[in-house]
Amino acid sequence: MAVDLGDLGAFVTVARARGFREGARASGASASALSEAVRRLEAQLGVRLLNRTTRSVAPTEAGVSLLSRLAPALTEMEAALDVVNGFRDRPAGTLKLNVPVSAARLVLPHIVPAFLAAYPDIQLEIMTDESFVDVLAAGCDAGIRYGERLEQDMIAVPIGPRMQTYAFAAAPGYLDRQGRPEHPRDLLNHACLRHRFPSGNLPNWEFERDGEVVVVDPKGPLIVQAGGAIDLAVEAALAGIGVIGLFEDWLRPHFDSGRLEPVLMPWWQSFPGPFLYYPGRRLVPTPLRAFVDFVKSRPVRMTAS
Repeated sequence: MAVDLGDLGAFVTVARARGFREGARASGASASALSEAVRRLEAQLGVRLLNRTTRSVAPTEAGVSLLSRLAPALTEMEAALDVVNGFRDRPAGTLKLNVPVSAARLVLPHIVPAFLAAYPDIQLEIMTDESFVDVLAAGCDAGIRYGERLEQDMIAVPIGPRMQTYAFAAAPGYLDRQGRPEHPRDLLNHACLRHRFPSGNLPNWEFERDGEVVVVDPKGPLIVQAGGAIDLAVEAALAGIGVIGLFEDWLRPHFDSGRLEPVLMPWWQSFPGPFLYYPGRRLVPTPLRAFVDFVKSRPVRMTAS
């Protein structure tokens, strides 16, 4: 039976992404085109491959079986075609990275412009996501995460500053009115501006000094979702609404300008910087290999600057 390879690829994309819209974002095709391709494939095979509801898409038993056999073959085909890329004078193709907003804001600006200048035939696509995702299922080649969130079968390459610090701050006017905390537990009597991860987790604030660790669960007038809404919390802090906790290098411009004042600085914790990670069970596409080599060739920054 002659089956269109494009239709097979569309099925794999949608099945991996668990949705037509999600598959469209991962592949660059339209959701309607993916839907039509899957319908065409199902009609030709005479069997339903995907169960569709208004909220989700999931492979049927036949779809699961087909996906398990197709995915490795398509990966090998992509790898085989990418081998040709190695014979070009300059690597070409698309590189998709899945990164947290903090990396897009604080790490990649030090790398991306020079990388794109060095490899003008590579198109870089950045997807921001605060959840830990399967980069392949998300249609990405690699991601950036911190060490505690990396899976065992991932290859991890240090990227960005090797040490980062979590800082706390408030506007001088707020501190003049409410007082300056001298101990982390003092924050229980302050208005605190916090963030919640997409998983629903609202992390406590953790401090450490001379071996003493203090964890507090402060209250406050504003909770934002981690990622794109963090800037709203920063603006609230600048307006004198309360105390914010965030990466030191995110807040550094406001420290330098005097609009924010460090709070409890001796208690700030430092932690290892992020990693570029990608699956070790597949051949590395040429654009990703170029990016990895570029990152490795750059001087290591011990701290954010």
